[in-house]
Amino acid sequence: MFERVLIANRGEIACRVIRTCRRLGIRSIAVYSEADRDAQHVRLADEAWPIGGPRPAESYLRIEAILDAAKKSGAQAIHPGYGFLSENTAFSRACQEAGIVFIGPDPESIEAMGSKSAAKRLMAKHAVPLVPGYDGDNQDNAFLAERAHAIGYPLIIKPSAGGGGKGMQIVRCDAEFPEALATAQRVAQAAFGDASMLLERYVEHPRHIEFQVFGDRHGHVIHLDERECSAQRRYQKVLEETPSPFLTPEMRAAMGAAAVAAARAVNYVGAGTVEFIVGPQGDFHFMEMNTRLQVEHPVTELTHGIDLVEWQLRIAHGEALPLTQEQVASHGHAIEVRLYAEDPEQNFLPGSGKLNALRLPAPSRHVRIDGGVAQGDTVTIFYDPMIAKLIVWDADRPQALQRLREALAECEIEGPKSNVAFLERLARHPAVTEARIDTGYLDRHLDEFVTGQGEPDPHTLFAAATAALLHDEAHLEGSPADPHSPWASADAWRVGHAGKRIVALLRGETRREIEAHGHGGNYALAYGGHASEVRGARLDGDALSARFDDEAVRHRLRSNAHRVLLHDAEGRRWHLDRAPAYAWTSKDTSGGSQVVAPMPGRIVLVKARPGDNVEEGQELLVMEAMKMELALKAPRAGTIESVSAAQGEFVEADVVLVKFEA
Repeated sequence: MFERVLIANRGEIACRVIRTCRRLGIRSIAVYSEADRDAQHVRLADEAWPIGGPRPAESYLRIEAILDAAKKSGAQAIHPGYGFLSENTAFSRACQEAGIVFIGPDPESIEAMGSKSAAKRLMAKHAVPLVPGYDGDNQDNAFLAERAHAIGYPLIIKPSAGGGGKGMQIVRCDAEFPEALATAQRVAQAAFGDASMLLERYVEHPRHIEFQVFGDRHGHVIHLDERECSAQRRYQKVLEETPSPFLTPEMRAAMGAAAVAAARAVNYVGAGTVEFIVGPQGDFHFMEMNTRLQVEHPVTELTHGIDLVEWQLRIAHGEALPLTQEQVASHGHAIEVRLYAEDPEQNFLPGSGKLNALRLPAPSRHVRIDGGVAQGDTVTIFYDPMIAKLIVWDADRPQALQRLREALAECEIEGPKSNVAFLERLARHPAVTEARIDTGYLDRHLDEFVTGQGEPDPHTLFAAATAALLHDEAHLEGSPADPHSPWASADAWRVGHAGKRIVALLRGETRREIEAHGHGGNYALAYGGHASEVRGARLDGDALSARFDDEAVRHRLRSNAHRVLLHDAEGRRWHLDRAPAYAWTSKDTSGGSQVVAPMPGRIVLVKARPGDNVEEGQELLVMEAMKMELALKAPRAGTIESVSAAQGEFVEADVVLVKFEA
């Protein structure tokens, strides 16, 4: 086995590979950018080497810098993780030429599958089912429009060199095609350096099901069953699980055989994933092959009792696959979700900033956490804003879903906004629990997952106020100098006046004031014409128990001086910020007279000029940040006074980009 392995990646996947290396007695070598000096993968590795500036192009995408670190550190092999250079033919070939083992497929295999067009032509030769489309070399816009019309609508435009759904556009008629093509070409050129496109008939209401394949250098290729990844938003996977609740044993066998045939077609070695589009009637079509480990690989590991990274290391070292196809067996059900620093209520705008608090469930037989950050770390603007992957396992799907709901309820992230509440609603939604979700469901029904929570009812506010009162009393009472002093009491008592306290709670910008009388877990509460008598209230760990108007209730809840996090009887998460009891607020009086950068990023398109008359909601600029494009739109109708951003310029957060005339 290798003695020294360099991990050419960062974040949670680097940490995950390092853990397997440590278990196998392999010395792990990390690399890091200027932005990652204090990152967890640097701290976890046995040694770490700097490779350049904060942006990926200055560090994690620099082949020469990574190979230099490998040579200086004496690494015998390089694990690329996923993303960055993991599917880069030039990197795989450069490792070979440097005499360093690339823990992944040969350059020829990556090259064969790197172009979606070439891959589809190859799959057709090996009888792997395909969706009707065009994958030729003629990329003239007019010709592509003709081919689109001939294939028929609905149709999907895909960057030939792309992955992860980036740049893909759905078109439903000839009139929509030119603009959609231009958008896809622009994104593809910026992301992959290649604007070539392929066209496919769009399968309505499809499922996305992928098969984990593995090959060795002894001629063996097997699959390790499927992963269903149909819960997606804008082609990005949100929830992954195995086994698929949709597949029958016969479908699984047919798709598995096709996946193995696809891998054999390129003499595949190592871990890979063959992805299929599956129609409502069970028809399946080859979509693409990812020539690397996938983000969602842990669900396969939990159900099959294996370590895929260990398999990668052993296969790269020349060993044979440890199992035959007949020996592959799946047990139970596993589900994965990804915790991101993003704001679902602001169109999933990626976030950045310090993680002031990061609370995740304790790992167990049923719960696994793959993370790359810890409390106190900063989610930087330069990379994907993933905080951690949460993976659960249980004997069957209903029990696994309940494990997921329980684990998500234990998550708390303070600092940048997160998608935890969105994932909780997802895990309870009938489309998920009834296993009828397709790849477009979230985009069609996003309001059911993002804005369906509404406003907290009086009982929720009373429970939150009770927790706040108990917290304040526990932290104010008992002066070390005189624990019996009446001035140490937090009950608001004063001479000639029945003590009244105000508990002010904020959700968004809306302030709610709950009047409270009482002390020590017994309170009279009032809000907006509603009242409640609370008796016997007690905080016990992460739970509040009390009698509200003689009804005994228990809430999962955490409270501190700044906020209350509460789950109601339906399992909905309520995040309520504490505010001073007596305060006033000021409002923004700009009247929508300007457009500011919502976060740091690069301007990729400027559509507005001074003097332009624009309508409310009209797209003015497009900026790229955290691996996604953001369309900045006019907040109101009016005339543009000035535009202070240029195409290609990097801008900081809150910088004014466009001003309107008064």
